[in-house]
Order: sequence, then structure tokens, then C-alpha cells
Amino acid sequence: MRVISWNIHWGCGKDSRIRIHAIIDVLRKLNPDVICLQEVASNHADLEGNASANQFRQLAGAFGGYQPVIEPTSEIYKNNMPRLFGNLLLSKFRITQVHRHSLPWPPDAASPAGMPRGMIEAVIDAPGGKVRVLTTHLEYHSPVQRMAQIRHLKYLHWEACERARIFQPDPSLDPPYQLGYRPGSAIYCGDFNCTPESDDYQALIAPDDNGALPLVDAWRHRHPAIARAPTAGLHGFRWPEKADCYDYFFVTQDLLPRLIEVEVQSETSASDHQPIVLDIT
Repeated sequence: MRVISWNIHWGCGKDSRIRIHAIIDVLRKLNPDVICLQEVASNHADLEGNASANQFRQLAGAFGGYQPVIEPTSEIYKNNMPRLFGNLLLSKFRITQVHRHSLPWPPDAASPAGMPRGMIEAVIDAPGGKVRVLTTHLEYHSPVQRMAQIRHLKYLHWEACERARIFQPDPSLDPPYQLGYRPGSAIYCGDFNCTPESDDYQALIAPDDNGALPLVDAWRHRHPAIARAPTAGLHGFRWPEKADCYDYFFVTQDLLPRLIEVEVQSETSASDHQPIVLDIT
């Protein structure tokens, strides 16, 4: 199974023009089974490049054989029209459950700017068995909010692992209760807005004694002796000041024997972030 995670910057390239078709072309060439996108926009004419089109619909339509899961974490109305901004997951494999998680957004007087954040969770019937695939985009401006979101992510991970331990599907229950199996095994990906040296990153990978499956940085596991490839700061974009890593794949420890490769596609300039690719059996 090939999973791609990409903050597409609403399709706005370094020339400040929006080219969703360029995003689609890159994705098609990479031939993913699961696509996880952040910073997808709809009806945001004031964004750089004029993101007035419904990009959720454009991207879902371009991958008609994939099941879409849409999560506009920011939904603001202007003239009774919703302006949407958030995450999109597309899966070639069958999805059996979807959970949309709102992440904490505590008030922070030091960083009043920001937006609501969320995380898509999809239980996917992958070739190697059921796996949860989760994608998110954490807060950029406020370290307080970002750490709260990371702590909640870790709580949600424990919750899923614990439910997997104690829950067995029961077809005799009323239909809304027939959730089916939701495994602890998981792939977390997205723009975490923190670098590998940060406290946020360390909190994500810190071991817990609560029985949850440990989360492992897939790049660090696969390339322990290789400098980390930057996922932003290439191709002359104004942000960030220097190339660094903000986008990751974290996998549960039980999936490590199935991990084939994780890499950053550095060639494209269709977004201010680079797509990252994970291959797993």
C-alpha cells in the first residue's frame, strides 16, 4: 500500500498562481492507494491566487475510483456561502469506518491568530489487513495550542488501542452500534508544524506506559544514518526561512516489519510543502 501526505497550499505555487491540475498530475504520477491532503480550500477568493473553486470537489472528481473523506476544519460564512479550509483523504481501498476528530483550540493571548484544527481517521481494508490512516494539520502560530493538539492526538491513539483490545463486533446490536473492528495499528501523517528538534516532536514519539502501541517516526526508522530530507523551504517560497522538516509519517510499532520505504518528493514546486510517500506491505 502506498500512502501520500501533502500540504498542497491550496494549489498555490511559487508564482502565486493556483494550479490544482499540477497537484493532480503529481499525485497521479506517484500512483498512491491512499491520498492525505492538507490545506484544501473552497470558496476562498481572498486567499493568494484566488481559491474560489471547490477544491474538495475537484480533487475527489479527479480520483473517481477513490472513496473521499472531507473534513473542512475551518467553515466561515460570507454572504451565506461557506468558505471551507481543511483536510481531504482519498482511498482506493475500502473504508469501513470514518471518525472526524476536532482537536483542542485553547485560547492563547500570546498568539490570538489561528484556526480550528482537526484530524481524519479512516479504517481501511488494506492488503495487509485493517489499518487506521489518520491525517492532520496542527496549529502553526501557537505553541500552546499545538502542544494541546499533540496531547489530544496521543489520547485518541490510546483510546483507539484500548477499544481495539476490549471491543468485539456484535452483529446483534442495532445498526448504528455495528462499527466493526477498529484496529490499534495506525499510520499518522500530515503537517505537524514542528521540526524534529522541537518539544512537540518529542512529545509525539515519547513512549507511554498506558498500553498504547508506540508511535515511531517512519523516516527515522527507515533512514537512521541519513540526514532528514526537508519537506518545506525549497523552490524559493517565502516561507520558511530555511529548508526543514514539518511533515511526517508516524506508524505504530507493530507495522515496522511491513515498512518498505518513506521518502520526500522534492522536485515539485506546486506547493510550499513537498509530498511525502510511505510504502508498506
